[in-house]
Amino acid sequence: MPRLKKILKSFKFWATLIVLPMALVGCGGIFMDFESEFVSDEFISRETLHVDVGEGIELSYLRSGDLGGQRVIFVHGTPGDAGGNWYNILKNVPDGFEFIAVDRPGFGFTKPKKQLVELDAQAAALAPLFVTRGGKKTILAGHSLGGPIVAAAAANYPKDVGGILVLAGALDPDLEDVLFIQYVGNVPPISWLLPAVMRHSNRELIALEDELRLLQPRLAGITQPITIIHGTDDDLVPYENVPFMERTMTGTRQLEIIKIDGMNHFLQWRQRDLIMGAVVDIAGAVNSPAVSAPPFLKVVSYSEPSQK
Repeated sequence: MPRLKKILKSFKFWATLIVLPMALVGCGGIFMDFESEFVSDEFISRETLHVDVGEGIELSYLRSGDLGGQRVIFVHGTPGDAGGNWYNILKNVPDGFEFIAVDRPGFGFTKPKKQLVELDAQAAALAPLFVTRGGKKTILAGHSLGGPIVAAAAANYPKDVGGILVLAGALDPDLEDVLFIQYVGNVPPISWLLPAVMRHSNRELIALEDELRLLQPRLAGITQPITIIHGTDDDLVPYENVPFMERTMTGTRQLEIIKIDGMNHFLQWRQRDLIMGAVVDIAGAVNSPAVSAPPFLKVVSYSEPSQK
């Protein structure tokens, strides 16, 4: 039944894309705030960094908190952007931290408007933002498709990434379903009818299963601390991704799984305080020497909602 429910939702969504592209924003509220127009305010600044990935990218990102503190980078899923996904988190930065949220290539204010479907390329686009301050390495937090991106970054840049948080992350390739209607939506002239943000999202989702299979053998090589937060009622990225990560992320010195009973996919909007606490906790693990043989596993369960 959950699989059937997911397929029906997806079919309705993509059928709506093809028949009535301009109705995207009203499609069931699944992709809330996927194209935010937020630039900056008194709490949060916007900056741009040239990144030599592909033909070159002007990576746009939001920045807040202690500019000399330990850096935490937040990575949105698909579709999405920094402002729509992370504003309330960037507005409430704990002492001693600097928070950054990126507009991934193909989304938000990042230019050119061309997506990178390869997980390694997306990780490479983040790499120039990795800093170590006072011996404290950068922490990455990725939601949904951002989950495998931060996992790829941890595997590829072990000297620069201190730890990762995987928030409702899609890591198990066997759980990825691409519907025929999505392939149809990727072919001109149908694809020309879609807004760029949705066209980019569709291409990422079509490529994701193959990308996850390329990433899978490297998951055991992630030695940094990992925190996984996932809801049991996530219809978009099922909770079954969590036991997959537990089976494959065997090289980490600390694995914490936070299971939220009754929670859906939208953690950053409904579980801000829990995410903030997890950031502080993983920073403690990142900044402390390893004291146990890998992997140290801790499982914590909560009931939703702790925050609405």
